[in-house]
Amino acid sequence: MIILVLNCGSSSIKYQLFKMSSGTELLAKGLLERIGLNESILTHTPTGRDPYKVITDIPDHTTGINMVMEVLCHPRHGVIKNINEIKAVGHRVVNGGENYKESVLVDNDVKKNIEACIELAPLHNPANLKGILSVEKLIPGVPQVAVFDTSFHQTMPDYAYMYAIPYEYYEKYKIRKYGYHGTSHKFVAQKAARIMGKDYFRTRIITCHLGNGASITAVNKGQSIDTSMGFTPVDGLIMGTRTGEVDPGVLVYIADKEHLNLTGVSNMINKKSGVFGISQISSDMRDLATAAEAGNKKAILALQMYAYKVKKFIGSYIAAMNGVDIIVFTGGIGENDYRMRKRICSDMENLGILFDDEVNYGSSGKDIVISKPESKVTVIAVTTDEELVIASDTRTIVEHQTV
Repeated sequence: MIILVLNCGSSSIKYQLFKMSSGTELLAKGLLERIGLNESILTHTPTGRDPYKVITDIPDHTTGINMVMEVLCHPRHGVIKNINEIKAVGHRVVNGGENYKESVLVDNDVKKNIEACIELAPLHNPANLKGILSVEKLIPGVPQVAVFDTSFHQTMPDYAYMYAIPYEYYEKYKIRKYGYHGTSHKFVAQKAARIMGKDYFRTRIITCHLGNGASITAVNKGQSIDTSMGFTPVDGLIMGTRTGEVDPGVLVYIADKEHLNLTGVSNMINKKSGVFGISQISSDMRDLATAAEAGNKKAILALQMYAYKVKKFIGSYIAAMNGVDIIVFTGGIGENDYRMRKRICSDMENLGILFDDEVNYGSSGKDIVISKPESKVTVIAVTTDEELVIASDTRTIVEHQTV
């Protein structure tokens, strides 16, 4: 079965094409950027071959997905003969609200529910829905599956996901913690348990998905019991340009002093804050590391704050689960930034964490245990693959439908 996985953003489309039979083969992957802007860029990479780049104007997602289909069937750069070889399409959908605890086959009700959740994820759900509707036009009748970022976190208890605001706002507007990155958290938790020979459903795991967007999840015996992102992806950890958790009173105070409207506050907490706002240099950890090595005090502060916040969340989740067996680092920073992993895991010996500096040093982009053999808690860096999870869920659901 050939499955196309789409991750549609507001102005981008990431895609991967899998052939799934007895095993899983990645046929091609790519990224289409600058949708709706001049000179959109498609970078298409067939497995084992050189990337192929196209620069042209792509006015909307339907045109963009049609272009993806064309390049997948390209006589020279393609990997299939025609789009009818695609037997299913899996979509990343950021927020499914409280409706979905698992991935689902897309039907009219699912599309309506995704649309209803646009208020909860205004930057993501509209694009996710556009991807689904575009595929309906281009490949009528092909089964589509929605895989939700929020579904893994639907096992959180109410005392973990509720906010201490008037209860009526939950009843009226469903304001609660939803959590995000669920597909990645689930994947790396299962993978880490498998690598360590542990029973996933008997193991306490803390997964740290650290990238430009970042979150931490407490996975207790196979279930998410708490996660750092909240009603929106702004909450929790310090991120590239997002604040993470902040005293709400600060926002009221700044809005008053700076005469900011709601859009201004949103821009500040989403686009002007995080390590970028602290350092006033960059949202990229590599730039901050270079600046810190040169003695830049704001860059040093940003790195210290980032690591400290991750460490605090790890400690709180150890308390929530009455211990931890495995701590997982994943995402662009978690997999590759060995300096940040060391910052986070230093001075945690009393929590049973004996970090191995030598193994950790220079290690990036691979699955590797970075704690000492005698450590009571295993610390491991694990590469994530959200697209593979989406493809696997899509295959399972479509095959079950046809039985």
